[in-house]
Amino acid sequence: WNTVSTYLRTFRAVYNRAVDLHRAPYVPHLFRSVYTGTRADHKRALCDDDMKKVFCKLSQSSGVSPNMRRAQELFILMFSLRGIPFVDLAYLRKSDLRDNVITYRRRKTGRPLSVTLTPEAMILVKKYMNRDSSSPYLFPFLESREGTKEAYREYQLALRSFNQQLMLLGELLGLGDKLSSYTARHTWATTAYYCEIHPGIISEAMGHSSITVTETYLKPFRSKKIDEANKQVLDFVKRSVIGLNA
Repeated sequence: WNTVSTYLRTFRAVYNRAVDLHRAPYVPHLFRSVYTGTRADHKRALCDDDMKKVFCKLSQSSGVSPNMRRAQELFILMFSLRGIPFVDLAYLRKSDLRDNVITYRRRKTGRPLSVTLTPEAMILVKKYMNRDSSSPYLFPFLESREGTKEAYREYQLALRSFNQQLMLLGELLGLGDKLSSYTARHTWATTAYYCEIHPGIISEAMGHSSITVTETYLKPFRSKKIDEANKQVLDFVKRSVIGLNA
């Protein structure tokens, strides 16, 4: 919903500009029934217990397919790359990787990002990187030239397959329908928030267009954070009172 809302706000701004320039007719209340706000009522981040399940090594049972293991490790890699969206992962180029640093532009916002790989993340990159020397892409999700309909179709198929495997993985781990390609991104943001990292830093780390977008990610978890803060205050008062009465 928030992505659709962003596009509609942009479209409304373009329309208003066109009206100002007399390039489009003015239609009263044209966007009255169009939702252009932001919603934060759906929690997509994993809790601590679910994170442990996802990051644990899968058993060697017959119920775990190679594709499911691959999806799990790619999910962990995406989380390690500060919750990189699947679209940015799919379009990464070999030239974006220099030593242990990946530098790229977010396809959604155009913001440049630079991520230093941990040793664990580098192992996963080397494991799944493209073996085709003629391909410019870092990972073998795409074959066609960037910007073509074929490349976009390949991306859509790869995304669909990835989400299907994550859904199966989530069912296997008892996560219900919580696991998707965007879960890694929301979980990284929420984890950073609970690590007391300032929302401005989180926003910059994720390449958001503004801190408002980041706050939309974090809003569902603020009530819990506020409750925790209140408990800390009350506990402090209790300890102080006990100390004074002792």
